[in-house]
Amino acid sequence: MIKKEQYTQNDVNVLSRESIYQGFVKLEKVSLQYRLFNQNNYSRVVERELIRRKKAAGVLIYNDEQKRFALIEQFRVGALDDTHSPWHLEVVAGVLDGNETPESCIYRESLEESGCELYDHKHLFTFYPSAGSCDEIFYLYTAQAKLPSHGGIFGLAQEGENIQLHLFNYNELDTIFRNCQLRNAPVIIALQWLQQHIKTL
Repeated sequence: MIKKEQYTQNDVNVLSRESIYQGFVKLEKVSLQYRLFNQNNYSRVVERELIRRKKAAGVLIYNDEQKRFALIEQFRVGALDDTHSPWHLEVVAGVLDGNETPESCIYRESLEESGCELYDHKHLFTFYPSAGSCDEIFYLYTAQAKLPSHGGIFGLAQEGENIQLHLFNYNELDTIFRNCQLRNAPVIIALQWLQQHIKTL
């Protein structure tokens, strides 16, 4: 059994933090030492690049009465060298604006990226998508909405967005998993939840 967190921020000695880039994301060069397991000694001095990103929230939109769910598809620069495709199927998601709450973010992003008005939202998990190099925190939700009969094109052109809304029936879910069409963590986690949810209906 894993006990409560053994170590905290107090077990890390940050020797220096240098800002080396500021754009859509920020990049820092950090020198630090961290406490070693089961002893009082610290690691040697290590240097790491830390990507600073705003917090983000995402939501899987579904409808039990219609027995359908919605995913979006868009180009992702992080997958630029992916020979399968740099376009990913995803849950609706976006970064939090200012002091915006994660719940407010998913309601806003749902309208912008799918045209759907959410209700009955539920929080699934809060997690670091890539804590090895990035400080982004992701809040993952599910919510119901009355889904349109057809997909469409959404997104804010001024932000360089071009988003395709896809609609799926519940009975297509297993095929989506088998065809390896899912290539990012939030959508995989959310659809695994949906698989279990469908069994309760």
